[in-house]
Amino acid sequence: MFELKEFIAAQSLDQADELLHRDKKNVILGGLLWMRMGTRQFNTGIDLSGLGLHRITDLGDHIEIGAMTPLRQLEISRLLADNFGPVLRDAVCHIVGVQFRNLATVGGSVFSRFSFSDVITALLVLDTRVHLFRGGQIPLADFLETSPGRDILVKLTIPKQDVDTAYVCQRKSAADFPILAAALARTGSAWKIAVGARPSRATLAPKTAGLLSETPDKTQIDAAGNEILRELTFGGNGQGSREYREHLARVLVKRGIQKICS
Repeated sequence: MFELKEFIAAQSLDQADELLHRDKKNVILGGLLWMRMGTRQFNTGIDLSGLGLHRITDLGDHIEIGAMTPLRQLEISRLLADNFGPVLRDAVCHIVGVQFRNLATVGGSVFSRFSFSDVITALLVLDTRVHLFRGGQIPLADFLETSPGRDILVKLTIPKQDVDTAYVCQRKSAADFPILAAALARTGSAWKIAVGARPSRATLAPKTAGLLSETPDKTQIDAAGNEILRELTFGGNGQGSREYREHLARVLVKRGIQKICS
């Protein structure tokens, strides 16, 4: 369990930012369900829960998701399902249990940049943008390439689009971390494919997606399954070997395409 010398509930984002940069051992209390597994000592813990960052909002041409939005809301939100299909629901529904998903937040999941993150894998195919207090707007794919810095993730925005989506994964048990995960999205004839838990961080596979037509035939699907192994690198860990993940990549890409086209 980590330790705090002081706890402050921020009254504004400006105050939270000032506190964060006042001392290198001050910390934003995001991703707490993972932080509590460590033993670090911090001076001041900064709580953002009173700043109204827990909402999913329709802003006309895009959807805004506050950083403090619980993962459970991604799972049950009709607004998200109507605009982006099942990809977010299917990505989070396996994460531990309902109690955990009621506590874990979108901001904590994204800012932590965990390689096994179902949430990040799904958000990548939706053209998601990350909004940082100091860093401004940045595409999620670019954000994942940066190192964690002393900034505050305020919200995510996703443009509305006529999109068909799917999320597929392989786990040892229903609530375990994914051995491999894939999210797919089709907008007209354009596809996006993201693969996570490789076991490295989730990333897009544009070359593989570019092989697919609006309604791909078997030849195109097989070609995509082969290309994903050339485009992305896979490795082994305690969850599975490199060879097993390469086999799964072909299977999951094919399965995701079939789900969207069925």
